[in-house]
Amino acid sequence: MLRYVTTNEGKVREAESYLTDGTVRQLDFDYPEIQADELGPIAAQGAREAFRHAGEPVLVDDAGLFIDALNGFPGPYSAFVEETLGIERVAALADTLPDTRAAFRCTLAYCDGGAFAASPDPIDRNDRVAAAAAGPGSSDAGEATASDGSPAAARAADPLPVKLFEGYVPGRIVAPRGTGGFGYDPIFEHGGETFAEMDTERKNAVSHRGRALEKFAEWYADREVPE
Repeated sequence: MLRYVTTNEGKVREAESYLTDGTVRQLDFDYPEIQADELGPIAAQGAREAFRHAGEPVLVDDAGLFIDALNGFPGPYSAFVEETLGIERVAALADTLPDTRAAFRCTLAYCDGGAFAASPDPIDRNDRVAAAAAGPGSSDAGEATASDGSPAAARAADPLPVKLFEGYVPGRIVAPRGTGGFGYDPIFEHGGETFAEMDTERKNAVSHRGRALEKFAEWYADREVPE
């Protein structure tokens, strides 16, 4: 059994469309989230904490909106920016920029306690790597400051490798359109439509998470999960 760590049932349904029936189940687990400038270390540390909690294979995702003219901002801070500024202000800011190109990116992190063979998809091999990538707040012992102020321990004595799968979809920022989706969907246009204007099937077919899930599902079909 694979546990998808999320409170969003829609993500689980999307994962089910790529995986064998009955393979994936939702796990509501609030892991401490480290602060980092990239999605990979954040998702990897979450997968480690979730695996230690659940004791079975887990899948964690982290995603963000990356605006080209803002050097990728808000990126990993997308949820915070949405909550504090709101998507309308982000759209208004983008409208003042010479270039409104942007991308949605998603990183899926998988951990089952086992090792991974080399492959084109990246591997985050230990907790110390994730903690070091968090930058300020890390210590010599490999601890990273979590978003709630608690330590997200880098357990060098108990390293857990994590397999990463990345998805990307290009687009541009526009004034809000559409009533579907969530988050930044109304201001992200791809192929002439915002994500909020697409139906669920169309959005999932082109989404950053869907592209990451497609890579993961192809790899996972041949994965022998450690006992």
